[in-house]
Amino acid sequence: MDFSDRIQELAARIPKQRDLISTEEATKNAFVMPFISALGYDVFDPSEVTPELVADVGVKKGEKVDYAILKEGQPIMLFECKWHGHDLGKAHASQLFRYFSVTHARFAVLTNGVIYRFYTDLETPNKMDAKHFFEFNLEDYSERELAELKKFTKFSYDLDNILTTASELKYTRAIKQIIADQWLEPSDEFIRFFVSQVHNGRFTKAVRDEFESIVKKALQQFLNERINQRLVSALTEEKTIQTPTQDIDPSGAINGDEPRPSPEEAAKVVTTDEEKEAYFIVKSILRRVVDAHRVVMRDVQSYCGILLDDNNRKPLCRLHFNSSQKYLGLIDVDKNEEKVPIEGLDEIYQYTDRLRETVGFYE
Repeated sequence: MDFSDRIQELAARIPKQRDLISTEEATKNAFVMPFISALGYDVFDPSEVTPELVADVGVKKGEKVDYAILKEGQPIMLFECKWHGHDLGKAHASQLFRYFSVTHARFAVLTNGVIYRFYTDLETPNKMDAKHFFEFNLEDYSERELAELKKFTKFSYDLDNILTTASELKYTRAIKQIIADQWLEPSDEFIRFFVSQVHNGRFTKAVRDEFESIVKKALQQFLNERINQRLVSALTEEKTIQTPTQDIDPSGAINGDEPRPSPEEAAKVVTTDEEKEAYFIVKSILRRVVDAHRVVMRDVQSYCGILLDDNNRKPLCRLHFNSSQKYLGLIDVDKNEEKVPIEGLDEIYQYTDRLRETVGFYE
């Protein structure tokens, strides 16, 4: 089992075990220790992972760090743990702050077992920064964030490498947060910037109020247009790929199966943005079990099919999005289709195991 699989397995436990865990100690045992183990460290070897590490701070004696990861006998990472229901936004990292200054550790982690916030000393040497530079949420993470987390694993850990990107991560996260805040509630300065580019008059309260909604609408339209452009570009690239397993005969049939739609029929097919987005969700789900280039979308009038190797004999699923009630068509080993209703595209992720199992029917 590779690193990404271990993290995914741990993430899958959370919704199943959350209601059974009511204390900080239980959170450590159920979530934090398995997380440290997933990073490749032996939680049962005190020379590698030490629980309750004593870190005396001035007159405060007997202060203990929940966990310390050691390398060559010296702490390299400190963990302070809270109960999984604790809001880290309201948590104070004061204990970590004190521990950080009296150990050789360059990284400190504040966690509730679900969210892990990583701190270091970018601003002042040997003094933990007030703001974390990286956050990993087991219930909501991207491939990029997984790649950053992997740098902290036992076999990838490289202090200089992590510190090189830590500053960029910290300020990128901060800027993204500013953008998100401005997106929801643009400030006067933010609106003034755009107004100054397109409006020659004075920036009065009336002008500000008028342009607030215009700026919001322009940003939303810009983002939607860029997303659509990326989707169309990706789909175009997919259509140019010739798969070796395809065997097209003069009638237009693939691998001896039914022919593709005629040009007249194809002209009537409209692939919606939702179908494109769902297609990319399915590709994302399947990329761990099959090359993403082999997952192809073929849209027809009645449904949108997603196939393996662009082969109609290898259906992976179908998207029935032509009515108000959307359905995801799941395929069994006998190629029978089970149509399950979905309310939103995110529900496709609930069928990850079924979709990956379908690939196995043809491999």
